[in-house]
Amino acid sequence: MHSYFYKYLCLSVLIAIANLNTSGFANLIKPDMSFQIQKINSRYVGDTGINQNKISSDTLRLVSDQFSFTEGPAVDKEGNIFFTDQPNNKIWEYDINGKLSLFMDSAGRSNGLYFDKKGNIISCADEHNQLWLITPQKKVTVLVNNVGGEILNGPNDVWVNPVNGGIYFTDPYYKRNYWEEDHPHIAAENVYYLSNYKTKPVLAAGQLTRPNGIIGTPDGGLLFVADIGANKTYRYRIDKDGTLSARELFANQGSDGMTIDNEGNIYLTGKGVTVYNKDGKIIQHIPVPEDWTANVCFGGKNMDELFITASKSVYTLHTKVKGVQ
Repeated sequence: MHSYFYKYLCLSVLIAIANLNTSGFANLIKPDMSFQIQKINSRYVGDTGINQNKISSDTLRLVSDQFSFTEGPAVDKEGNIFFTDQPNNKIWEYDINGKLSLFMDSAGRSNGLYFDKKGNIISCADEHNQLWLITPQKKVTVLVNNVGGEILNGPNDVWVNPVNGGIYFTDPYYKRNYWEEDHPHIAAENVYYLSNYKTKPVLAAGQLTRPNGIIGTPDGGLLFVADIGANKTYRYRIDKDGTLSARELFANQGSDGMTIDNEGNIYLTGKGVTVYNKDGKIIQHIPVPEDWTANVCFGGKNMDELFITASKSVYTLHTKVKGVQ
């Protein structure tokens, strides 16, 4: 820090001399000094690795704080956002015109949500530890209620591959106070894969402490899984048959929910929203004035509104990027 100050002081003196304009010397040093000062200042910024204006320079806008605990935002093809208030067992809609309305009551204690290509909501309904399909008319079909005859721990977050329609979901164990009684749960907390709506789920990824958030790339080639229990996020390659391979550490941070934008940046949640570029480097942190930030997704008419569920509230943030489906 002292060396930077010394350089800056020396440069300031040189510029002051140049401003006297007593000789042609001034014309020689002014452009170079300007460059050097910018370079020094950029090094201060570069030391943090964070560009606070990379994704957005706007401020958060509170939509509502009327809920108990918000989760699971998902966007339909028009840009309308659906999210859950899990303690109150409801799914809400925030439409592209900014109108907030109740979409579904008695929603199976839905947690994470995601839309398939037909406009159905795939829901992690952990009231009875199931994976649901909810039609636009609110008709419910149970897609999964066990793995190999064992009751699921509690499906938490879900992603639908846009290329082949395969479903990946995380199954951590969080004991819920709304369960009438605890259930025998699977010792391992895993990620499962459902190739279509008529098949049985198979193990997709194990060796995780507590998998939670999950998101994939729009080309169906990569899957990101947050292990919130180990405070890590991993990246996997998705093979043609839906199996996962080539696991590698993406970030030394776990996450509750996750999303991705059109530049390949990954958004992790917890204490606010932390944005990583595709190389796993932090490029921006978005503070959120709540105890916990649970989940995020993009929506709106132009898919450039970041929708944030955080404790009792939901927020939006206008961005310079767009979401992908």
